[in-house]
Amino acid sequence: MNIFQAIILGILQGLAEFLPISSSGHLELGQHLMGLSGESSEMLLLSVLLHVGTLVAVIVIFWQDWWNILKNPFKSKTLGLLIIASVPALVLALAADVDSFFGSGFLGIAFIITGCFLLLSEKLCKKGSEKGTDEVKNRHAVSMGVMQAVALMPGVSRSGSTLLGGVASGLSRKSAAKFSFMMSAPAILGSLLVEGKSALEQGAFQYLSANFLPIAVGMIVSALCGYLAIRYMLKLINRISLSWFALYVFILGAVVIVLQLTGAGGLPPVSLPFM
Repeated sequence: MNIFQAIILGILQGLAEFLPISSSGHLELGQHLMGLSGESSEMLLLSVLLHVGTLVAVIVIFWQDWWNILKNPFKSKTLGLLIIASVPALVLALAADVDSFFGSGFLGIAFIITGCFLLLSEKLCKKGSEKGTDEVKNRHAVSMGVMQAVALMPGVSRSGSTLLGGVASGLSRKSAAKFSFMMSAPAILGSLLVEGKSALEQGAFQYLSANFLPIAVGMIVSALCGYLAIRYMLKLINRISLSWFALYVFILGAVVIVLQLTGAGGLPPVSLPFM
């Protein structure tokens, strides 16, 4: 992997993590199109490290929230809500190998599923005159946590899924977006501990050593793009239609499926669970 490829992957990860278009899906697609879909352990480690870049963005932007949690964690309502929201995905990840269940050819379908989630979110946001509450409560955390578990399907957007969980449970779009971004922190930390350890045990450390500079550049670019994406979404979330993001992933999903059916781009053929 060269620095140019690392920059491209860093941009994809940073923007797609906080725009509701699936960072994991874009990373996988980018790796295939650039011929980087070699050893799975190496790509897994690279993906985790690029996610760490976006974790830095979440920490920087919401530093006051994190500081308030650290000052008094036992009395922090936000910490309790984040724990509640993290449980469903944690349980599912420990109980089942989701990636193996869906196979390697689910990418195009996953983009289309994300588009459906976004259209449903937009419809719920426009339903009636009620904009939803700004205060995150237990029911919102549970709903968003369940949707985060759904987003363990490879290629399905985590932020798009949790946004749907938030607005469907009566949370305002802006508050759902902010809490979704904060939910990414424990999710990324969990992936770093579990998947990073697994990748290193499979010998990916040599890949890390040999590609240290490109990976470091990719992480920095991922952090910067993640910072910009969060700022963009928090400022414009109430003024933009999620339908535009839905249209994008619908088109992308259709293109990916065509590539899968024709065998172009090095993408695996279309597959459904157990196929």
